[in-house]
Amino acid sequence: MPARARRDPLTALREAVAAQAALVAVPPPADGRRDDAAPQELLDRLVELVLAGLDQRPPVAPDRGALRLVVKALAERLAASAPGRHVEARVPPYAAVQCVAGPRHTRGTPPNVVEADPVAFVELCTGRLTWADAAADGRVRTWGDRADLSPYLPLP
Repeated sequence: MPARARRDPLTALREAVAAQAALVAVPPPADGRRDDAAPQELLDRLVELVLAGLDQRPPVAPDRGALRLVVKALAERLAASAPGRHVEARVPPYAAVQCVAGPRHTRGTPPNVVEADPVAFVELCTGRLTWADAAADGRVRTWGDRADLSPYLPLP
C-alpha cells in the first residue's frame, strides 16, 4: 500500500475555512435557541492558523478565504467592543465597520477613518503589532483628529 501523501499547510487551512463557512451558514435551530460555541471555537482556531502561518519563516501567506473570514470576525468584534459610529475602520477589500462612541456622521465620508491592510489588522487585533509600529511603517493609515484605535487594541 503506498504511503499517504502529506497535506501541505495551505490545504489544511483551506479545509478549515470550508468547515468554518459551513458552520456559519447553518441557520439557527427552529426552537429559537442559539448555539454559537462551535462557530466561535472554529473562528478562534482559524485566527490561530492564520497567525501560525504568519509566524513561519518564511511566512506563509494566509489563504484568501481564511483571511477574509478572520478579518470580518475581528472587525465585528472591534465594533462590539468599541460601540459607536465616530470612527470608520476599513480593511479593504474585506470589511468596514463603524465604532467608537462620539459624534456620528450621517452622510458621505466619515470625519475619522482608519484603514489597515488585512494582515496588519489581524496582527493589531491580536496584539502581534502595536498601533505605533503599524502607523510608523504605513500599515495603518488614519484621517481625522480622533482616528485612533489604540485604546481598543488588542481586542479582548
